[in-house]
Amino acid sequence: MPETLQLSWKVAMRHWAVYQKNFFSNILPTITDPIFYMVVFGFWLGNHVSQIQGMQYARYLAPGMVLTTCLYTAFFEASYGFYIRMEFQGVYHAMTTTPVGAREILIGEFIWVALKGGVMATITAIILTITGVSTPTYILLIPLLGGLVGLSCGAIGLVSAGYVRNIDQFQTVYALVISPMFFVSGIFFPVEQLPKWIQAICMISPLYHGVRIGQAILWAKDLGPTLLVHGSALLFITAVLSAWAWKKIYPKLYQ
Repeated sequence: MPETLQLSWKVAMRHWAVYQKNFFSNILPTITDPIFYMVVFGFWLGNHVSQIQGMQYARYLAPGMVLTTCLYTAFFEASYGFYIRMEFQGVYHAMTTTPVGAREILIGEFIWVALKGGVMATITAIILTITGVSTPTYILLIPLLGGLVGLSCGAIGLVSAGYVRNIDQFQTVYALVISPMFFVSGIFFPVEQLPKWIQAICMISPLYHGVRIGQAILWAKDLGPTLLVHGSALLFITAVLSAWAWKKIYPKLYQ
């Protein structure tokens, strides 16, 4: 196991070495998108919206905007990124000619998306703290939450990579899974305002549970019960998605 973890870490660091070659171009969309959402919806639209749950709309949006970076960062990295490395670049085929095997590759992918999710969420939280809608305490707690949400959303990307027959089919996954997850996970309004059947679907969304935990941390409201209920749900969903991704991707790495 120590050797496996060491080799898996090297897989993740290989991705980091490639990522940092175009670091500014890679990180810019991930950071700017939540900022633009905050400006347009939180500040401009927020001036025309009455308080929601006793707080300004910008402060209501902040936790969701931070975790949105995990959703998109992890999903696109583990779907398009993984597929390109596997089908077009032959990166994983080359790796399997070394002591690195399919197990180390998959664990390395999980480490990579968790790291990206945690780091991107932290950067976004720092920016929102500077604007006054977040707090320094939130910055300290967000890396772990961001990493966990990144891991679960990355697992969704890996699962989709195991099913698609060509790269264009990821658009279907984005349209039917990722986009709805973004809009109905309690980021823009409480899910309690939605029909009961949609609320039931939200229960299987890792982003929804992550947003609820993020809101409890930032707002310092019902933190204990929220961590117990939504933390347990997030861990369970992450485990299920990770196992599903492992089952679909592991055989493909030897094809």
